[in-house]
Amino acid sequence: MSDNAPPLISAERVIGGRAYDFAHRVVVMAIVNRTPDSFHDRGSTFALEKAVDAVRAAADAGADWIDIGGVPFAPGPDVSPEEELRRVLPVVEAARDLAVVSVDTYRPEVAREVIKAGAGVINDTSGLRDPAMADAVAGTDASLVITHSLAAPRTLHPSPRYGDVTAEVGDFLRGRVELALSRGVLPEQIIIDPGHDLNKNTYHSLELTRRLREITEIGYPTLAALSNKDFIGETLDRPQRERLVGTVAAVVFCVLQGARIVRVHDVRAAVDAVRMTEAMLGLRGPAYARHNI
Repeated sequence: MSDNAPPLISAERVIGGRAYDFAHRVVVMAIVNRTPDSFHDRGSTFALEKAVDAVRAAADAGADWIDIGGVPFAPGPDVSPEEELRRVLPVVEAARDLAVVSVDTYRPEVAREVIKAGAGVINDTSGLRDPAMADAVAGTDASLVITHSLAAPRTLHPSPRYGDVTAEVGDFLRGRVELALSRGVLPEQIIIDPGHDLNKNTYHSLELTRRLREITEIGYPTLAALSNKDFIGETLDRPQRERLVGTVAAVVFCVLQGARIVRVHDVRAAVDAVRMTEAMLGLRGPAYARHNI
């Protein structure tokens, strides 16, 4: 982000019909889950009306993107593709005129339908476990988030082991990017995510955060999805609803390491933290200046 920030592949992009220059701006991505069992909201936006209200509130709070999910990553009962689409499509339709719409899905058939409905980003937390996801995005205007995980979504993977978590995550992401490119996804469509807490313990996620620059140096815009996650709670000994300060600290740290997109639940706090960080890096001017002028 500063003069020392890693160079980017295709920093200037059009996503969801909006122009972005990731060399000079950080995107705040809000989270709206239409699920009964997500780890943070616990079903509070499962009802369609509540999900639509959350979309509007996120846009009003300054979210650039809104990430809509119909199936959590964590282990749990199967959700059919038909049910996933029933959950997410009406929320996509409600959000598409307010912000760039991202859909958190690992299913190519769902990706195809939400792109048709106006989604500008497909957030694949499985990291192209099904290579057909690349086919679903190739040839469209949508962007593709490629995320590291060891196991498929909804699958138990206790006690994950790494020799060097950051190096292994980086190697995985490079390999999956090559897979996407080989199937027709363009470089300017690709975003990467190291997958904080996804099949990783607290020590792994802290190490990834500390060395996030090794991930951002891969060159594609990096998404840091760390809002209220367990590595923050375990580090600070804070329950789920008391992790905002830790989340904001992690967001700022990741931006300083070159993250270009941050995925958060508490939008207004994250927007303020990101905008202040951009200003201190000399990338954004103040909203106004009267003091001692």
